[in-house]
Amino acid sequence: MLEELKKKVYEANILLPKYGLVTFTWGNVSEFDPETRLFVIKPSGVDYDVMKPEDMVVMDLDGNKVEGDLNPSSDTPTHVEIYKAWADKGVKGIVHTHSSYATSWAQAGRGIPCYGTTHADYFYGEIPCVRCLTKEEIEDAYEENTGHLIVGEFERMGKDPIAVPAVLCRNHGVFSWGKDGNEAVHNSVVTEEVAKMAYRCETINPRVQPAPQELQDKHYYRKHGANAYYGQAKKS
Repeated sequence: MLEELKKKVYEANILLPKYGLVTFTWGNVSEFDPETRLFVIKPSGVDYDVMKPEDMVVMDLDGNKVEGDLNPSSDTPTHVEIYKAWADKGVKGIVHTHSSYATSWAQAGRGIPCYGTTHADYFYGEIPCVRCLTKEEIEDAYEENTGHLIVGEFERMGKDPIAVPAVLCRNHGVFSWGKDGNEAVHNSVVTEEVAKMAYRCETINPRVQPAPQELQDKHYYRKHGANAYYGQAKKS
């Protein structure tokens, strides 16, 4: 079942250590198949050096394992809730990491401000940091409640998950997403890089202010939207 998707998800997971986003097994990638409404995710706690495409686990949106000999990632319930809320909006791939700079912002309880055009090319405004889960939320369905929190906070803040394809979970780590697993990894790499830049920026100038809104708009919309002109996309 979904053999090509398993291979694709395996290859996306292998990109996490390649780009320095994970230590040991601290991360996972999944991808959603819109035809079957199933998704494929990394198995829990399996080292990247020994992992194989056939080890990937097929799950449904009720959190049931459909196929696979191994247990799925412990973060699977978070992926389930994000797909249930956003798959029909275009979120077909999800990445979770504890990449060090972005996770440092998460542990500090701060979103990553948009200080420059690198950030604005990918994210429309700040990458938010959502609150820590309550004691009750942690003790009862922790991973599922993480997904509920991400989705609920984006709705509360009026943020479009397509325009802001990443979030920091306070005291925890980073989730990013995209149109497939590879794009989600790409957005995870960019999240880590802009986290580094923002940290260094504040170190150099503690009184720095976010980039002017008109500059943010220019860089975001030249890559996204109806009038985008960055790259080699054909114009209508």
